[in-house]
Amino acid sequence: MAAKRKPSPALKAFGADVRRLREDAGITRTELAKRIAVTPSYISQVESGNTRCRKDFAQRMDQALGTDDQLAAAWTKHLRSAAYPKFFSDYSEAEASAELLRAYEATFVTGLLQTKEYAHVLLPAEIALEARLKRQQILLRESPPRLVVVMDESVLMREVGGPVVMRAQCEHLLQMTEQENIIVQIAPIAYYRGVSGSFNIATQPTGEELVSLETSVGEAPLTIQGIS
Repeated sequence: MAAKRKPSPALKAFGADVRRLREDAGITRTELAKRIAVTPSYISQVESGNTRCRKDFAQRMDQALGTDDQLAAAWTKHLRSAAYPKFFSDYSEAEASAELLRAYEATFVTGLLQTKEYAHVLLPAEIALEARLKRQQILLRESPPRLVVVMDESVLMREVGGPVVMRAQCEHLLQMTEQENIIVQIAPIAYYRGVSGSFNIATQPTGEELVSLETSVGEAPLTIQGIS
């Protein structure tokens, strides 16, 4: 088990900016988390410097706090050139180079299989939506990764964007599962021991596996750990 890491100066500096701007706006961690669909504990991790976020997440916080592009600028200043620890990786990069992708989704359709309309409801910011759609291109390349997704039954019951959007999303899921490299399974609503939320696993050609614990409906930064 890896030793507990100390926050880097860059992460602590960015986290301090997030906390200052949030408090200046008179918004609690819980309220900020609600506005951008993450958990309050994730906001706490960012503010304490225990996790590194991507720029699109900083932009979403700016939008939620009404701080123009102050956090996006702070991200560029503190985190753009900051090195990732060996045990941390940008999951989107791991996803793009993986040969096998596995996911359990408890709340929403997995991002790689969302329609533009469904994704737009969850990601109203155009930059976040564009990033989501760009990620999906890995399934269209000449040698796409194998994708295996287990979705909680409630995902299909949770109406996102209204009946028309949801119907189109369900039809899209059916169409995508016609591809040989994509498997989608539906788990009946029940308690599954050891499963407390959505997660993703990207298996690299080297056999290394990176796992992310999903904390938002967007491409929020996710803590990644290598599995031995």
